Amino acid sequence: MRGGALASVLCVALLGPGRLWPRAEAGCAEAGRCCPGRDATCASTGWRQDRGYGTCFCDEACRRAGDCCYDYARACPALPCIVGEWSHWSGCAEQCKPNLRMRRRYVKQEPKNGGEPCPPLEERSGCLEYLTYQGKDCGHEHVPAFITTSQYSKERKRRAVSPLWSSDTEEAGYCVEFKIESLSHHCTMENRPYARWMQYLREGYTVCVGCQPPAMNTGNHRCSGDGLGADGNKVLQWQAVGNHRCQGTWKKVQQVKQCSCPVVHSFIFT
Repeated sequence: MRGGALASVLCVALLGPGRLWPRAEAGCAEAGRCCPGRDATCASTGWRQDRGYGTCFCDEACRRAGDCCYDYARACPALPCIVGEWSHWSGCAEQCKPNLRMRRRYVKQEPKNGGEPCPPLEERSGCLEYLTYQGKDCGHEHVPAFITTSQYSKERKRRAVSPLWSSDTEEAGYCVEFKIESLSHHCTMENRPYARWMQYLREGYTVCVGCQPPAMNTGNHRCSGDGLGADGNKVLQWQAVGNHRCQGTWKKVQQVKQCSCPVVHSFIFT
């Protein structure tokens, strides 16, 4: 109860029950008050939602303080935040090197009267582009396998990586299963929204990594770091795109036509 409310209750009590009735219905609607944030002057006199009588409030803070006027919810209905659709993903911040892309959405209606707050308005994701701004093929020189969440494949455009790429091979792809041998502690500590998928990388787990256009090299139609020609005993390197400190080693189990691992253990070469 805020300052002054108790004094009002005592004052009303001294006046007797007969003096209560004329103002029993006073509240936010009668006072015409409905204020944003915390405003100690946004008050009325009447019954509170806690069934007490005296000074009651019509500001957003009254929900937390528990001293709202009885009609606050009706006079000041809560309006949630409303956001628009996500924009298209931006291009990679840098060509030929692992980096970040982002997308945004904007607020269409600000929350009012204690309504649901706005969700995140920006989302980031790791990426790796294989074309320079001049259209030159690049990025396939990387030795470690760069990986990201399989959810990226839903957003990534299936586009040609060079003028020589034909529509007949555009849908080609394959999957490689690896058993994780080691990884840095930075993977399990990652909690940024766009990088939480790294938490599912675990030592000893078998994961599926899909190779899809445009991550394929236009020369041999393979993804860099897929372990081509490596037997099951060769230790290979991988790195998570979006956090260069999340990296480790794995051994190739087999190459298959389609990935069949659980979603949380499914990734793609970038």
